[in-house]
Amino acid sequence: MHEIVIRGGTLVTPEGLVDADLAIGDGRIVHIAPGLSGGTEEIDASGLHVLPGVVDAHVHFNEPGRTEWEGAATGSLALAAGGGTTFIDMPLNSTPCTVTAAEFERKRAALAAASITDFALWGGLVPGNRDDLGALAESGAIGFKAFMSDSGLPEFPRADDLTLFEGLQEAVRLGLPVAVHAESEEITAGLSARLLAAGRTGVRDFLASRPVAAEVEAIARATHLAGETGARLHLVHVSSGRGVAVAAEARARGVDVTIETCPHYLFFTTEDVERLGVVAKCAPPIRDARERDALWQAVADGTIDIIGSDHSPAPPALKSGEFFRAWGGIAGVQSTLSVLLDAGVHARGIALPRIAELLAATPAARFGLRQKGAIRVGADADLALVALHDTTTLAHPLHRHPMSPYRGSSFRGVVRRTLRRGESIIVDGAATARSKGHLITCSR
Repeated sequence: MHEIVIRGGTLVTPEGLVDADLAIGDGRIVHIAPGLSGGTEEIDASGLHVLPGVVDAHVHFNEPGRTEWEGAATGSLALAAGGGTTFIDMPLNSTPCTVTAAEFERKRAALAAASITDFALWGGLVPGNRDDLGALAESGAIGFKAFMSDSGLPEFPRADDLTLFEGLQEAVRLGLPVAVHAESEEITAGLSARLLAAGRTGVRDFLASRPVAAEVEAIARATHLAGETGARLHLVHVSSGRGVAVAAEARARGVDVTIETCPHYLFFTTEDVERLGVVAKCAPPIRDARERDALWQAVADGTIDIIGSDHSPAPPALKSGEFFRAWGGIAGVQSTLSVLLDAGVHARGIALPRIAELLAATPAARFGLRQKGAIRVGADADLALVALHDTTTLAHPLHRHPMSPYRGSSFRGVVRRTLRRGESIIVDGAATARSKGHLITCSR
């Protein structure tokens, strides 16, 4: 007898769609075959597609220190409701930021006490902490995050070119990737100062302060430094087709670079930002329809490697008032899979195995989470059971503050159940977890 058998579903595996039962034992997938013998618990997945749980490589759950913005309890609940089973938390906006081993341990303990999903942690790369990177790696960091432009937090200063260059060298020694927010500080800061001095503080003014050229320039510089050092580079939240093209050219030259975009760049356009206001403000900003369509093409043809939510919420008081000065960040951790199913599978015909690759297999493989990310024997039983043709409207997001540009949107594709290491943690939108998630470290 198996502990759990999931019956009658269509499994989304690396080899394609498979109509088979799936058996779980000790939190792992132990058998995949039609007509498996009974389990102590049986889950009827008739008419459902069984996907690997989403591995969200880019969230800001802000714990400890800014849990009034978001916390692991509410953030992981929203992630699980959207089919997610693992997140990788960024080193900011928690306070203190995760730039030393002591801060890493503080964050690990806070997340382990609150999260219902498993998690991994990025360490920070900032001026002056190169000698801390080794201890962060020993603690379990899966890589290091740097900002090439102002992060918005003085305690997490941007990495100048020397900091980034030497950080990439140290990351090579440690065998870990470096993730970068790639926007030119010189361009964005200069344009912002000029516009604010002229009293221009509206939506279009903010968009003009962060042009695609700022992203393209920074990507070219980051990929050059990665090529010089032989580092593994990960470009987070690339917002434009032109940015993707520059990164892809570097990859063709032999640079080890992966490209991430976010669902909000695939779902919204600048017209939506004008309509929605500060709830849709982020950096890099949401672009026009031409750039959005170019991103979708890169998703379809395999150029984009990973899609992460970049969930970065803030209290309503900080997401209000003058657009230019309001906090920039999208609250969307619950909607990543929904966007990819509705606008990707249904609207554009992208295959489900490609969706699973973008949201689970590639982030797990890139960041060394070997037991995650795919439906295969021996992997953790991290699964999302989806009614592909049902429709849902996001009325009440489960993250801490209900503000989200996705609120009120309807999506085709509904998560009916999420399992983390074989335990059902969400069933029909309700939390059912009996245990907490734990830290996953990379296999180097």
